[in-house]
Amino acid sequence: MTIRLAVLQCNPVVGDLAGNAAQIAHLSRRAHALGAQIVLTPELALSGYPPEDLLLRPAFLSACADALKQLAHDLSDLPEFCLVVGHPLVLAGADAPRLASTQQAVACNAASLLRDGVIKATYCKHELPNYQVFDERRYFAPGDQTVVFEAGGTHFGINICEDAWLPHAPRKARAAGAQVLLVLNASPYHRGKTAERERVMRQRCLENNMALVASQMVGGQDEIVFDGASFVLDRAGELVARAPQFDEHILLVDVAGG
Repeated sequence: MTIRLAVLQCNPVVGDLAGNAAQIAHLSRRAHALGAQIVLTPELALSGYPPEDLLLRPAFLSACADALKQLAHDLSDLPEFCLVVGHPLVLAGADAPRLASTQQAVACNAASLLRDGVIKATYCKHELPNYQVFDERRYFAPGDQTVVFEAGGTHFGINICEDAWLPHAPRKARAAGAQVLLVLNASPYHRGKTAERERVMRQRCLENNMALVASQMVGGQDEIVFDGASFVLDRAGELVARAPQFDEHILLVDVAGG
């Protein structure tokens, strides 16, 4: 049994929650009209990447939560439809004094499953990079939970970028029953990076006998360039589909978990 999945290779604007949500909703409807039952965005697509010190503003985190709920509501009329979207999430139990402090992370780098007008599940990124252009430990606390959901008879796991560059989180997803791993990325470009991504993700497929779908951002933020080239690998690590570089694109693919 197969299910049609769409990767939204898009160019969100940092801080433009309303604009990013509108873009995600518009592209999701286009993908659904083309038969997609699952849509996958890049990492932190709702807020843009990297949101940096915006994450230290309580009002921004609250607005992110409101935008996520509104996005779920706005797509509630689409039958048999799932959206997996990247966004910042305030940690449970983060009270006002903690939110006002810049000394400790109060958010996680998250991806939520939106279905039937509600937030069905949320995954928080486990591995937080803190090298080169990355400063995620300043803003985020790591997650430790595994999320697997079923759609069209196939079980999907969720990872976020750095999670899948290391073996632990993909292994946990597979142990929880995932047949296809959805990986949301905001991976900066450098020469040879496309081949490097595919090589590492191919290893995850082979280690776990699991197909993999990698979304990727395009565009740029300050000095960071995002090159796209989202891709899909089967469970043997063979390339099934790849989106173009440096262009916004909806990548459609029929995946099977078998």
